[in-house]
Amino acid sequence: MRVFTDLNKLPNFRRAVVTIGSFDGVHYGHRLILRKMHELARKIDGETVVITFDPHPRTIVQAGDPDFKLISTTAEKIELLRAEKVDHVVVAPFSQEFARQSADAYIRDFLVNSFQPSIVVIGYDHRFGNNREGNLDTLRAAATGFGFEVVEIPAQEIDEIAVSSSKIRKALEQANIQLANRLLGHSFSFIGTVLHGDGLGRQMGFPTANLSVDNPYKIIPPPGIYAACTWVGERRYDAMLYIGDRPTIEGKPQMRVEVNLLNFSGDLYGQILRVDVLDFIRPDQKFDSLEALTAQIQADQVEIEKRLAELKKARPADDVAIVILNYNTRRHLEQFLPSVVAHSEGARIIVADNGSPDDSIAFLRTQYPNVEVLDLQVNHGFAQGYNEALRQIDADIYVVLNSDVEVTPGWMEPILEAMRKDERIAIAQPKIKAWRDRERFEYAGAAGGWIDALGYPFCRGRIFSLSEPDTGQYDDPQACFWAAGAAFFIRAKLYHAFGGFDGDYFAHNEEIDLCWRIKRAGYGVWCFPQSVVYHLGGGTLEYENPRKVFLNFRNSLYTLLKNETAAKLCWLIPARLLLDGLAGVRFFLKGQFAAIGAIVKAHFSFYGNWSATLKKRKQAMQIIEQQSVAPDMDRSGVYPGSIVWAYYARGIKSFKRLF
Repeated sequence: MRVFTDLNKLPNFRRAVVTIGSFDGVHYGHRLILRKMHELARKIDGETVVITFDPHPRTIVQAGDPDFKLISTTAEKIELLRAEKVDHVVVAPFSQEFARQSADAYIRDFLVNSFQPSIVVIGYDHRFGNNREGNLDTLRAAATGFGFEVVEIPAQEIDEIAVSSSKIRKALEQANIQLANRLLGHSFSFIGTVLHGDGLGRQMGFPTANLSVDNPYKIIPPPGIYAACTWVGERRYDAMLYIGDRPTIEGKPQMRVEVNLLNFSGDLYGQILRVDVLDFIRPDQKFDSLEALTAQIQADQVEIEKRLAELKKARPADDVAIVILNYNTRRHLEQFLPSVVAHSEGARIIVADNGSPDDSIAFLRTQYPNVEVLDLQVNHGFAQGYNEALRQIDADIYVVLNSDVEVTPGWMEPILEAMRKDERIAIAQPKIKAWRDRERFEYAGAAGGWIDALGYPFCRGRIFSLSEPDTGQYDDPQACFWAAGAAFFIRAKLYHAFGGFDGDYFAHNEEIDLCWRIKRAGYGVWCFPQSVVYHLGGGTLEYENPRKVFLNFRNSLYTLLKNETAAKLCWLIPARLLLDGLAGVRFFLKGQFAAIGAIVKAHFSFYGNWSATLKKRKQAMQIIEQQSVAPDMDRSGVYPGSIVWAYYARGIKSFKRLF
């Protein structure tokens, strides 16, 4: 995201989709508008531009209003908009002179000359210009002449946003922190500079950072003790927050904001900290002595630690987005979405529609109004479809979930708990069982994906097309090589840092390629069988459909060329040519002649894209060097022999017999 504060240094925006507003708090209602902008920008291959003002217009137009407070300062607002993947934020200077310009001058000199908008997204009650003379009709009248389109935000949405903002401010003023955070869709926070204090907290055994919150319009909750977390750079610490005038301490009362970072030692003077306020503990009060105050602070710490633990436990999925890519499968949504809604409390559930010709979107909006719908307009395929969807979704962890997956109670918790405890776990999957044969592992991922020395994938519980009955033999959590795309947990920051799925794969093997790239940087991929889902499988393409055969063989070769060492590729690619030829013989014996043609076509496509794949290989290596957390690749899930030889020559039909 690019941020501009000088209107004389703006770039030439590409088919700008523009909106204008204060965006105070960037709360849930604002995010609905931003998603609408993203949708419009995708349709015209344009860029999203959010125009906001500094100082806030009310501080100029109604200067001196003591009741006016901001949920977020300009700096905080910019960071919140950055998280929403806005392309550009323009912070326009607001002054009396700007407020006095006519509506026509506002449109011509400010909006058109500075931004050249293709689409202006605006509320029905938006007013602008001297004495607020300009309105939606004024803008529409000018739109034709200046060549832009006006998209109105309906009255009900504007009213919803206004109510939400007022509720947030009221909740904060009443110390109802959990309500405010629910309405915001994120934690209320403030930024402060650490100043020298009198050292009393340190003497009492609770050293505090005394914070100066510089913006006089920033709303601060009322006096009291709060559970919080504090960010020192990129590191997060649980914290106790005090707001008040220290009534127990003799001397002139002075309002203070102090934070005690739990399990922290070091010098914070002069640093800028961000404090996320998470819950209210008790109001400020006067004690008879410092000893009594110290005892109460000790009790406060116990309560705060308990409250923070409860919040984390009660919030197993606040930072999780479950994203279901749908193409023309309303029948799957009808059958499988109810389990996802029932058993995924706290997570955002988003259906990204890949241009379905059926009535999937209408069905979702009618039957599941709380499920978010992302209309991608066209069929991008599985890999690029998820890339298009996930770039618009802010979360800590993405769950890529097939539309034909039934989930079970508590299916997320084992995986999320493990990922939160170990930052090195980048990707994970549950145990995946067959929906039609519920006692048997499912083809797509079983109990974790493996790969052999020749690059052929298989699973713990499934070798080639033979799936084992699940008797609990693979119920131990285990590091593996790849996780199944049917139910694929991944840290969002790593998904984006590594470029996501390779869109050219369309479907099949894209998850193996991404896992391999991330493992090369030292991260781990795991299966946690305590989490169980049931996958229908073959919902889009049957397993031996020629199209699927083509994609599997071609994409497997792409993955090898992108990720294997150069020395190994010298003999591996010729070996794969031979082995894939033997696979063609197998299809011949089964009378599946179209599959033979698919293998031949896959090899021609692979060699035809050799140069382009080498370019991707180089780009991947650069990213891996930047993101590496270990000197060597995590080789868990690599079988040192040939799974083809083990299965066909040695007759090994179950994973356990490989070792």
